[in-house]
Amino acid sequence: MDLNVREAAGLLGVSEKTIYRWVKDRRLPAFRINEQYRFSRAELLEWATAQRINVSAEIFCDPGAQTAPVPELAEALKAGGIHYRLSGRDKETVLQATVDVMPLPEEVDKAFLLRVMLARESLGSTGIGDGVAIPHVRNPIVLHVPRPMVALCFLEQPIEFGALDGKPVHTIFAIVSPTMAGHLRLLSKLAFALRQPEFAAAVARQGSREEILAAAARIDAAVAQRRPPAPERKGDGR
Repeated sequence: MDLNVREAAGLLGVSEKTIYRWVKDRRLPAFRINEQYRFSRAELLEWATAQRINVSAEIFCDPGAQTAPVPELAEALKAGGIHYRLSGRDKETVLQATVDVMPLPEEVDKAFLLRVMLARESLGSTGIGDGVAIPHVRNPIVLHVPRPMVALCFLEQPIEFGALDGKPVHTIFAIVSPTMAGHLRLLSKLAFALRQPEFAAAVARQGSREEILAAAARIDAAVAQRRPPAPERKGDGR
């Protein structure tokens, strides 16, 4: 679905004037139809994620995808796995290691997935800053995976990733999804989660699988009710 200026401003929580300024500065990807700016929801989300800009929870409500539920972040992380001390000396070898640890069906060509991820990186780094990268496939439907998954990989040593802030990457979230709608909504939720203190802190300290999944589950519950996630109370059995 293409968005107009007002809709883009609402999703990013800024004024329409700010949207025009970002377009003029050639920061925000846009195209023109009948002398009016329009924005691709996918490109808007990818840009906001790379720029570390908060997105409204309303971005999960794509009118074109109302028949499909928003993928659960906790379930996607369980499906993709949380992996520690992943080795690699550069972007290509780290992405190779990431693809290798993903529990993909046998019919998925991992070599092809790696090539597509590298091709996506050639368009612009998916390093979003603060040591985090979200490599993903632009057209996930070609992979024919049964369900969306996110592989969270903590690297053995930080590597140069061409991130906007120039910092090396130490944490990777690799997204694979069977549909474009599910892919965008999962990317939306991940971008939202990384702006929530509890989840971001658990990832930053490379917490346990249980801790990270619990934080993700609280994000899922909060998004379902369209409210900020409540922090875990002390004494909750952690």
